[in-house]
Amino acid sequence: MYYVVDDDVDDRQFLIEALAEIDMSAQCLTACNGQEAIAFLNLTDSSKPDAIFLDLNMPRMNGKQCLAELKKSPALKNIPVIIYSTSSDEQEMAETLKLGAAYFLTKKIRFGDLCTELLSMNLLSPAMSR
Repeated sequence: MYYVVDDDVDDRQFLIEALAEIDMSAQCLTACNGQEAIAFLNLTDSSKPDAIFLDLNMPRMNGKQCLAELKKSPALKNIPVIIYSTSSDEQEMAETLKLGAAYFLTKKIRFGDLCTELLSMNLLSPAMSR
């Protein structure tokens, strides 16, 4: 199961479709901002996601703030967080990786490019080989 946190409905759907393309059994939950994601993940007694895809620019709690909160939580800190952003700024990439992100994925325009990069991410291999 994957958790997609992004305030842009189209970007969320694009990523969900790409995950489904490369893993037909993929299940995705979504949130519109970091605050909603943290609240849900802390309240749920169900299994935790295999990975969290996190946009940087969101209202209420942005991606960096959410990432910091995730990494503070003993129950959530080991979930791989993939930053999924339009940004390709090297300083921003370095900062999020330093905060504990497992990968920085720049949003793609072409569906095939997104699928190719998702497949190349070793992080997702265990979840996708079920």
